[in-house]
Amino acid sequence: MTRGEITYLIPYFASLALSIGVLFYAWSKQNAQGAAAFSWYMVGQTVWIAGFIFGLISEDIAAKIFWDDLQWFASVIVILALPIFTIQYTEQNLNPSKQLFWLMFVIPSLFIAVLIGDFFFNWIHPSPQLAPALYFSELTYDITPIIYGYAVYGYVLTAWMLNLLIRRVIQHHSLYRTQTMLITIGIFFPIFGTVFTLFNIHIVAQLNPTPFIAIIGNLMMAWGFFRFRIFEVVPIGRDKVFEAMVEPVVLLDNKNLIVDANTSMLALLGKKSNDVIGKSAKTIFADFPIPIKQYMQVSYARAEATFIVGSINVYYELTVWPLYNERKEMTGRIYISHDITAQKELERELRKLNSELEDRVRARTQELAEAYDTTLEGWARALELRDKETEGHSRRVTETTLKIARAINVSEEDLKHIRRGAILHDIGKMSVPDEILHKPGKLTKEERDIIKGHPDTAYKLLSPIPFLEKALDIPYSHHEKWDGTGYPRGLKENDIPLAARIFAVADVWDALGSNRPYNQAWTRSKMISYFIEESGRHFDPTIVNVFLGLIEKGEI
Repeated sequence: MTRGEITYLIPYFASLALSIGVLFYAWSKQNAQGAAAFSWYMVGQTVWIAGFIFGLISEDIAAKIFWDDLQWFASVIVILALPIFTIQYTEQNLNPSKQLFWLMFVIPSLFIAVLIGDFFFNWIHPSPQLAPALYFSELTYDITPIIYGYAVYGYVLTAWMLNLLIRRVIQHHSLYRTQTMLITIGIFFPIFGTVFTLFNIHIVAQLNPTPFIAIIGNLMMAWGFFRFRIFEVVPIGRDKVFEAMVEPVVLLDNKNLIVDANTSMLALLGKKSNDVIGKSAKTIFADFPIPIKQYMQVSYARAEATFIVGSINVYYELTVWPLYNERKEMTGRIYISHDITAQKELERELRKLNSELEDRVRARTQELAEAYDTTLEGWARALELRDKETEGHSRRVTETTLKIARAINVSEEDLKHIRRGAILHDIGKMSVPDEILHKPGKLTKEERDIIKGHPDTAYKLLSPIPFLEKALDIPYSHHEKWDGTGYPRGLKENDIPLAARIFAVADVWDALGSNRPYNQAWTRSKMISYFIEESGRHFDPTIVNVFLGLIEKGEI
């Protein structure tokens, strides 16, 4: 083979290589929608170009006829694969036209029989001849009516498939439109190129244009594969989505006629599509448990419906959305009924569980509070056992404090903290030595200073305990005085916590009325006179008035 012949064949081999590359890429994506059928189309194209090349370099007429028959056989593969690919890729619903679909394969099947008979009857090659050309001789023969009929069939089928793809271009988003346009160009450029071969038209002298037109188509496909992810990102047909929805869906036009209803809605209605589509929604949904008929005059709505199936409550949420055309005019509404029975049941169970948890938390909190209070009472009892002279003091002073607090309308929640603070009011005396605590006579200044340190000790002891944070006012501040002469901080008037002001009255009342080593119990009248005298100095005047009122009523 001369250098000129090799150079002449290079573009044809390039076209063959590109076809093989597209074939292998499409085959690698064969699980994608339509990819397997497209691969068979590329098989046909690859075999056609290979048959063309081998037919071109063959020297005798018999070999050229063999390779020409192979090209015709390859065209049958193309015509069989293309309808399948187009229908799969565009997701056409062929239920009403299945017979027509199978009829599309009758002519290609008959043409295969003609190709086989050509070996005996020359139905395709009635008068084959070899015509001299620049480098290789060309096979020429008369075009028979069979070939013209087969060609017309192929072009009509091509026009139909092209229509399906163009409709998909119009309907989908920009990415899918671009994908479909590239597929359309990649497939149909080579097919249109066969017109030149059929009528023996040479765009460039001595060169058959069909393989070169195939190059253009395959380059477009390759660009689509790598730039727009053809067969990687494949749209799912909207009709399939509509039918596959579990939720019952119905479409109404502006006259409230049923335009469409999916399988789930038909099943819920217990009707066939012919019994529903085109009918008045008011009639069809007259006794329907989901309140569609109540929302036929609105654009947007969301509502819940409950009905009983057997002995089970079924809950549905109805959503209504408007539908618009390209001119932004409302053409109808879509009604989506979502079964929320499981959600409602879950919400009911969660409420029940939450209520049970709250009950358990309250019970546990009460148990902990009771345990804390028992512990506090134990501490108070331990202090009283240490100082026999004050036995019963914590209990009495706590009762009196709570009576006063209730009289001035302190809340029950605050009463709990006041009670705990009253029980622990002398917890700071744990740091006072026994010889000072039990001394029968008067205390020295140094001993008195040690005694005065017990509120600070109480604060250091109790402040790290969160549970006792609100009870700390009494142990820390019950020795403060209304006129600011108390300790440990010298607080004055309302700066003194209310609980400490109440407790100070109860504490002094019990101390004056009890026998101590350093003090005999006072008479009741003397004690009352003392409180009247100390009102506004030691004690909060308001608290004293309330306290004296309780004494007058005999409640203390």
